[in-house]
Amino acid sequence: MELFKGVGSLTRTIRNPVLTIGNFDGVHRGHGTILKKVIERARAIDGEAVLYTFEPHPRKVLQPDHPPRLLATFDQKLELLAEAGLDVVIAEPFDLEFARTKPETFIHEYVYEKIQPKEVYVGYDFHFGRDREGSMRLLTETGPQLGFSVTIIPEVKVDGEDLNSTRIRSLLKEGQVGEAASLLGRPFAVRGVVVGGMRRGREIGFPTANLAPQNEILPGPGVYVCEVELLEDAKGIPIGKRYGAVTNVGYRPTFEDGRDLVAEAHLIDFSGDLYDVNVEMSFLEMIRGEEKFDSVDALKEQIGLDVHAGRAYFDSRSEAD
Repeated sequence: MELFKGVGSLTRTIRNPVLTIGNFDGVHRGHGTILKKVIERARAIDGEAVLYTFEPHPRKVLQPDHPPRLLATFDQKLELLAEAGLDVVIAEPFDLEFARTKPETFIHEYVYEKIQPKEVYVGYDFHFGRDREGSMRLLTETGPQLGFSVTIIPEVKVDGEDLNSTRIRSLLKEGQVGEAASLLGRPFAVRGVVVGGMRRGREIGFPTANLAPQNEILPGPGVYVCEVELLEDAKGIPIGKRYGAVTNVGYRPTFEDGRDLVAEAHLIDFSGDLYDVNVEMSFLEMIRGEEKFDSVDALKEQIGLDVHAGRAYFDSRSEAD
């Protein structure tokens, strides 16, 4: 998959482009419906499947006091798009000047002249141009005049509700990682570097890998079954190695009244050092909510039960496989 930083950076003519446009935060199952159609049509007309997206997310520029907390980092987003089968991603730099682009100008000068699509597919809630003035009607009327068809993809519903990034964020905040995974089409995953902590876990017999997350969202406070994947070699442990883990997301209430949400993972059956290593932590199931314990001994006993629950989860999954 090729990445171009804006239509102005296109260095070649895209072959028979079949295009979709949007932010695609999280690349969830609703996005997958659009991507599948775009890729199928591109293959059918010997073309290339193209996404025209924006970086940073427009609301981070237009609503800096209330920016959206994105489900995926930009790198995660690109990897998910590549896995889906896209051929080209055009990430338009979004700033206040670009935000003032009139809808008609966006269609003619950015989409038509630069990309020259044969077909365009967009979601049912797509708006574009200055103040989101660009309507579906404008796009569906203008496209055929310029020589490309426009198809609106209906909304995707799960359990009678819209499938969108806002709903997934709400589920994660409530700790419902299984439900979020069903909408994403995969477990919610957070990336980051393992950093030094206060070593409280090691002192009570359960050393933890403390994550400095690159993502903007963590699930709500609680204890989770996770899978931790190494994104780089670590002192002889190869890239791609995975470990089952029990992860506490919270404010460490037994030891301190912290304000920053942190993620601390105890890797099951792991012995070693992951400091300064990039990892990806996938959240599979919630074990329990966050609790404050009266003593360190009570905390230690509960962590032992949590690890037992995590081990049982992976054992049952192995049996199912």
